[in-house]
Amino acid sequence: MARYTGPSCKLCRREGMKLFLKGERCYTDKCSYDRRPYPPGQHGQRRVKFTEYGIRLREKQKVRKMYGMLEKQFRGYFSKADRVKGVTGENLLQLLERRLDSVVYRAGFARTRSEARQLVLHKHIEVDGKVVNVPSYCLQEGSVVSVREKSRSKAVFTDSLEQSGRRTTPEWLEVEKEKLSGTVKTLPQREAITLPIQEQLIVEFYSR
Repeated sequence: MARYTGPSCKLCRREGMKLFLKGERCYTDKCSYDRRPYPPGQHGQRRVKFTEYGIRLREKQKVRKMYGMLEKQFRGYFSKADRVKGVTGENLLQLLERRLDSVVYRAGFARTRSEARQLVLHKHIEVDGKVVNVPSYCLQEGSVVSVREKSRSKAVFTDSLEQSGRRTTPEWLEVEKEKLSGTVKTLPQREAITLPIQEQLIVEFYSR
């Protein structure tokens, strides 16, 4: 499966905000965005005025990189959100949040979404008692996500739970840290998704 393999910190600098792609490093003084809060490249420090198209493009790129997707997959999610009843932008965010790798990250079992994706691919995660190794698996209301019993002694989960205190567990997700388990209480609503996202700009980008 194709994926981005370049420097993660450059993505944050390009989008002009922290995307928290490096876990604990993003909270320390080693964070590249804190040290160089301007776009990467030779002309990164030039003042740039975005066009209407550019504003919408950057918002789409920001969310795509935040969830770790390439364009084809992200556009597929938008098409699916557009076919479902309701507000397209809110449907899109709900679909992204319901991904298995996203829920593993939200529950605090991984330090970053890329790490969550790797844990899922390596069969450390179960959904309703069955191993699922598809990061894009869409969870339903009532789904229980847990760490396999054989994998619970791994240091990665202990470290992740210790660092997860910096993040707020969303209200639609109930986590039992002692059991390394999380339950999707309800489908994520827009008001419960606190990420700095203007989803209407993404809708306008794809609807142009």
